[in-house]
Amino acid sequence: MTKITLGKTGITTDRNAFGALPIQRIPKEEAARLLRRAYDGGFTFFDTARAYTDSEEKLGYALSDVRSHITIATKTAASTAEDFWKDLETSLRLLKTDYIDIYQFHNPAFCPKPGDESGLYDAAQKAKEQGKIRFISITNHRLAVAQEAIDSGLYDTLQFPFCYLSGKPEMDLVQACAQCNMGFIAMKALSGGLITNSAAAYAFASQYPVLPIWGIQKEHELDEFLSYMDHPPVMTDDIRALIEQDRNQLCGSFCRGCGYCMPCPVDIEINTCARMSLLLRRSPSASHLSPEGQEMMKKVKECLHCGQCAGKCPYGLDTPKLLERNLKDYEEVLAGKEMTATNF
Repeated sequence: MTKITLGKTGITTDRNAFGALPIQRIPKEEAARLLRRAYDGGFTFFDTARAYTDSEEKLGYALSDVRSHITIATKTAASTAEDFWKDLETSLRLLKTDYIDIYQFHNPAFCPKPGDESGLYDAAQKAKEQGKIRFISITNHRLAVAQEAIDSGLYDTLQFPFCYLSGKPEMDLVQACAQCNMGFIAMKALSGGLITNSAAAYAFASQYPVLPIWGIQKEHELDEFLSYMDHPPVMTDDIRALIEQDRNQLCGSFCRGCGYCMPCPVDIEINTCARMSLLLRRSPSASHLSPEGQEMMKKVKECLHCGQCAGKCPYGLDTPKLLERNLKDYEEVLAGKEMTATNF
């Protein structure tokens, strides 16, 4: 069993953290059984968000009786102090708890700070003083915002995309967090489904001071990670070769959703459309397949191939090509075909 301590929080957990975004897709009782099996098998860290529809409710339903034995991280996408308090009280009620261990600003376009006009950080500080949250944290997809959060010294943890498809910018963030004794929580440790070998993903993450979040919604997925509790995968020559092969094939498909590519001259919502295949695989699909979602994806056909988005991508993605791939996958799903990793 391998453990990781999240910087100055002192929270120590196995490198298996349960990502509760995908349990939106399964019925309440099925989700509860999955969560309980995870806990009984040794999972102690559970990550969710107010934006993940009924994920918090399912987590509270399944694990409220063992609250003192687990760490709960959740998120608010609020942009005002008023909405912050609404989200916090809703999360506490649904999670059936009177405190949240790690409360995260959910991918804000800026770094909340004391005294700014949003009032978000001041509200979080007050909530911490009231004992409703233990640690103030932030998640993001934007390198600049993440770096600002690290430099500010205001945050206890950063949650950012990190997996073996990541590059030097993400590696630098991990190192910066370690130097500041700030916990690093690795979202998209399986790249939203692009990576299909969980042992390789685990072995890679274990080389760094990060806590990977594994999005789990099926029994066989949970079985894999439960097996790693006592027999954690380690880096081998075979795994290195697999990672190198995947990097060669998949790095151009890993959209982080950071939004640096926006705005688009023809109003394509690039940072959503370019990762639609991942969204369909890992989150409830109804809204994505709605008439509004279909209209959004149809805009991809209007792409001018001007290259502006690719030129602004900090990860060097061929964004127009990625949009085309995702549109093709989307149209296949609409036609009733099953989404699989081989779509990439």
